[in-house]
Formats: sequence, structure tokens, C-alpha cells
Amino acid sequence: MYKRILLKLSGESLMGEQGYGIDRERLEQYARQIKELADTGLEIGIVIGGGNIFRGLSGAQKGFDRVKGDQMGMLATVINSLALCSALEAMGQKVRVMTNVRMEPIGEYYSKEKALRLLSKGNVVIFAAGTGNPYFTTDTASSLKAIEIEADILFKGTRVDGVYTADPEKDKTAVKFDEITYEEVLSRQLHVMDLTAITMCMENKMPIYVFDMDTVGNLRRVVNGEKIGTLVKPCE
Repeated sequence: MYKRILLKLSGESLMGEQGYGIDRERLEQYARQIKELADTGLEIGIVIGGGNIFRGLSGAQKGFDRVKGDQMGMLATVINSLALCSALEAMGQKVRVMTNVRMEPIGEYYSKEKALRLLSKGNVVIFAAGTGNPYFTTDTASSLKAIEIEADILFKGTRVDGVYTADPEKDKTAVKFDEITYEEVLSRQLHVMDLTAITMCMENKMPIYVFDMDTVGNLRRVVNGEKIGTLVKPCE
């Protein structure tokens, strides 16, 4: 169904039940699901957050300089990217980490041409360090990379099984959408992704599918077309 996807993973989900850092079992669960799809020939790009280690905006609220805080957050995404890379390599999967800030030999400096070449040769490519700029989230980085690598769709794997009328963890009356337009997400001020990310996807007609990544097997299910999350799409 898809030739190439961009998978956005939550750094916070990597904590598992630990409350901080990287839970090895959760990391291996993610890696197994990704490798299962890569083995089918699907081209997979990945952006992973860093909230399990450090989040720039929350750091700024605690007194950090915002630019320095965001740079720390970028480094947190690099740590998570290297961890996922290592887990995939241990399973025999070809994988490369590309960074949006120069830091060889930790990762290769990103270029679209090189990324597409690696993807075409069966590598999972993990894009680390956000956009390389402060004031932008990894949601925006994932939207940007999905558009740049010409992905068919952006899959956002979270701990929630889709988009709701309100936060389902706080409001038990919240209703889940099977499909919703970008415009409705913006008008309802739903927190699917940040405003910049949603606007970028809307302007470039990049569909977003939000699903629960923490349930093992869900990644394969959404790629196969099962409607277990929420599709964010253009107006018809």
C-alpha cells in the first residue's frame, strides 16, 4: 500500500514504566515492529522525540536559556536515535542515523539525496537533532522530513489511540475521530501536533495517521490499512 513512510515516535513512550530514560523492553518492542515492516521492503524514515531525557520548552520554563534548552533537547533526540539504531542493528537490520547538526562520527550530516539513496537500499534512516534549529519541535521536524523524503504518509505513534475531541486521559466523555481534516484540527485547537507541523502538512497535503504505538503489532496493522487510529487529511 505504501512505498515510503515517515514514522514519528514519542521519546516519552521510550520511558516505559520507568518514568525517565530508556526502557530496554519498550525499545526492543519498537525495533521488532520496525524491522518486521522493513523486511517487507517498505522504506522507513524515523524521527524520535527526546522528552524522556530533556525537553527544551520545559527547561526554559525552569530558567534555562531557551536556545540552550532546545539544543539540549536536540541532543536528547540523538541519544534516543542511537539507542534505536543499536537495537535495530542487533536484529540484523541495516540502519543509519542522520543528524541535522554536524556531529560526525556520531551520525551523518543530513542531505535529502543521501537519505533517499539509503532508503532505496533497504536502510531504515533515523533523522536526529530535530530541525537543527531552536524553537522548533520534533513534530515539526517529522513533518519537514516526511515532505522532504516524499513519504506517502506520516505515522505519529503515541500512547493514545487517535485524535479525540478532548484529552481522553482527562475527559472521559471525549470522543475519538476516525478521520478529521487539518482545518478542523486547527479550528478546534486539538493537540495532534504543534501548529507549525500541522500547517506544514496541510500546505503540502501530507496525510497524518495518529495511532497507539505502545500496543505491540499496531504499526503493522496501520500500515496494512486497519482503521485503529485517526487519519488527518485535506478537505475533500
